This record gives sequence, C-alpha cells and structure tokens, in this order.
Amino acid sequence: MIEHITSTDFTDVQRLFHGRGHAYPNLNHINIDWFSPVILITLYQAVDSEWLVAQASTLKALIKECRSVQVQHRYESFSPTELLLGEKINHTIVSEQGLNYHIEFGKAQNSGLFLDMSNGRKWLKQYAEGKSVLNLFAYTCAFSLSAIAGGASKTVNIDLSKSSLSKGRENHQLNKLAKKEGKQVIFEGVDIFKSNSRIKKYGPYDILVCDPPSFQKGSVNIQRDYAKIIRRIPQWMNPGATLMLCLNSPDLDENFLKTEVARECPDCHFEHRLENPAVFKEVNEGKGLKVLIFTYQPK
Repeated sequence: MIEHITSTDFTDVQRLFHGRGHAYPNLNHINIDWFSPVILITLYQAVDSEWLVAQASTLKALIKECRSVQVQHRYESFSPTELLLGEKINHTIVSEQGLNYHIEFGKAQNSGLFLDMSNGRKWLKQYAEGKSVLNLFAYTCAFSLSAIAGGASKTVNIDLSKSSLSKGRENHQLNKLAKKEGKQVIFEGVDIFKSNSRIKKYGPYDILVCDPPSFQKGSVNIQRDYAKIIRRIPQWMNPGATLMLCLNSPDLDENFLKTEVARECPDCHFEHRLENPAVFKEVNEGKGLKVLIFTYQPK
C-alpha cells in the first residue's frame, strides 16, 4: 500500500491513498488521508490488527510532520475512530489552496472537508470574481470560502443542518471572513426542497454550486430529487449563469445528470466535466465523483 503513495508535499490536506476506486487489488476497503498533523486511515471492512499497526508505523515514518495515526471503522455502527500511534488529537486546522479549515476526528462520519472536491473549489475560486454564488447542500461551507477568496460579491449557503452551517461560520471566522457575514456571506438552515422563496430572496445568482448527498433518509434521494432542483434554475439564476452540478452516487453516471438537465431545463448547456484529483483513481470512472459544468442561457 505504501508504495502507491506518490505525494512528496504534505503542506496541504490531501488523500494519500484511494483504495475505494478498486484500482489496487485487495485494497478497495482502505482510504488514507492527510489532515496535518494526523494520518487518518479509513477502513470499510475489518483487517488484521498487526498488519494495520505495521502500516501505521510505516506511514508515520514516511511523513515526518505526522504526530498521530488514527483509524476510522466505517463498517461498524457510528463509524468509531481510534488512535493507533502517537498523540490523541481530536481537532486540527488544515490548509488547502491558501484557505484554512477546522477538522474534527471521532465526532461524525465525515471530518468536515471532502477531499475529492478540491478541484471544484479551485475552479470556483478562479471564476468567482464579482459573482453572486448560490451554494446548495453547503455542509461546512468550503465552497463559500473559495468563492469569497476568489472575489465573489456574495455567497448564499443553504443546508438543512444548522450544525454544519455553524461549522461553516467558524471556517469563515478562521479565515478572517466573519466581518462579511450578513451581507456578503449568508447562511440559511432550511430545507432546499421546501424553501424556494427563501432561496429566491437573495437572487438572482451568477453561479450555482450543487453538491448533494446521494441519499439521506427522510430528506434526500438524489435519483428522485435532482430534477426538483434543476427545474428551479430559471427562478434562481441570471441569464448566462454558470452551474456546477455534482453527483456522488456510485450507481449513477454523468449521463444521468445530463439527461435530467436536458429534460428539466433545456436552456442549460453542458460545457465540460472537471477532472478529479489524480489520486482519486477509479477503475470505473462512472462510480467516482462527477462534477459537470453547464451554462444557463435562456432563449
């Protein structure tokens, strides 16, 4: 496993090894991430404990900045995290592309930043200058940070989870963007599917970022619900707006999303697909993250 780690720069947060892409035989149940100064090994099935400790020791020796190696057991209820080597670290601050993010270990299944979306954040930072950005399923508001850092005139962050948005506020404060809250940065803890008037209130927008979960019991089934979002694009967006539509489901490929857009909003035109970071190697490209860029140009 260690021989597949090619990174030599550990300044930024990053995935070190992506086994879930099934590109490495017998290792599809393992991911390894670097959240300085923590190496986090994520397991999707049980492994031999002696083998795991040996891997942790090798990893810790590889990265001199590492002070802790932890493992998350995603195959167990509540995805518990335990310390393997080094210090017990529950919280850290990581950097990516000049921005800082709060990361927590052991409190939830996800740490607070999705590493496969780093190219999406980079793209938004490059194109956000002077633009009004609608950020749906905002989670901890990483896209909002990228947009504001790129010169966006406004970001509106929408998420049903008020606790996630609270962490988003903390991320803005961490990057000294808190003074912009209220006018330039807005947080709305509402249900996207039930709060159209609240979303429209701050529009129209120039950029839409939509990065929904594939499934959340009682709230989101993206195969059913993506159409509800797409058909509201004419109500939300300015003519000429740019849309970043994301799809995380391993069971739905990019053609699903293109078909939904063509049916529900034919004035949206596909431009290109953003490449995922190279480390996120997938045997079947359709199963990984899909990030598609469209333009909205009504006739």
